[in-house]
Amino acid sequence: MLKVENLKKQFKSGDTIINAVDGVSLEIEEGSFVSIIGKSGSGKSTLLALLGALDKATSGKIEIGGKEITKMPDRKLISYRREEIGFVFQNYNLIPNISALENVMIPMELTGMPKAKRKERARDLLLEVDLDENKHLRKPSRLSGGEQQRVAIARALANKPKLILADEPTGNLDTETGKMIDDLLKKLAKIEKTTIIAVTHDQDVAKRSDIVFHIKDGKLVKE
Repeated sequence: MLKVENLKKQFKSGDTIINAVDGVSLEIEEGSFVSIIGKSGSGKSTLLALLGALDKATSGKIEIGGKEITKMPDRKLISYRREEIGFVFQNYNLIPNISALENVMIPMELTGMPKAKRKERARDLLLEVDLDENKHLRKPSRLSGGEQQRVAIARALANKPKLILADEPTGNLDTETGKMIDDLLKKLAKIEKTTIIAVTHDQDVAKRSDIVFHIKDGKLVKE
């Protein structure tokens, strides 16, 4: 369960206070595929950064799986991000000079998992996201955009996170490939019992989500 209560993030620009996130409250059940829809500058990326513990709220509360991350000290937040939150980006953010398999193994290496187990789980995850086994040892440049995003999703799942945050996950993909990635995310949320939140301006992503939140001027305006 993800619970957010009266979350606020303020920035100062000269003498002006900007409310990038302004009193957001929401609850999301485990295993849900959720979209947050909003125009550029609406506050959706700031909200994503707060949920991912990449930025600190001015006030309010974020609780994930019973842990209140808004009260965690910085040293605990580092391990929390590494072990319990996965990230998927529009530009994939894969390491170019290593294979798809090795890209997926990296988050597990940071937690100290033995190499044989890392390799086995990475292989299983790549198969779970429907990447052909003959492409597991290819570097990202030899994969299509959709295939690279599948690798990025497998990497996000590596440490069995409670929450995966996807920033415009289909933004660089054609319509048909984007639909396949959306369907994959929805399926994986249920299989892995992981909450997946996609921040997007794409209405097609919203149509395939379990829940859709609309954000405008830092406020949730409807669900």
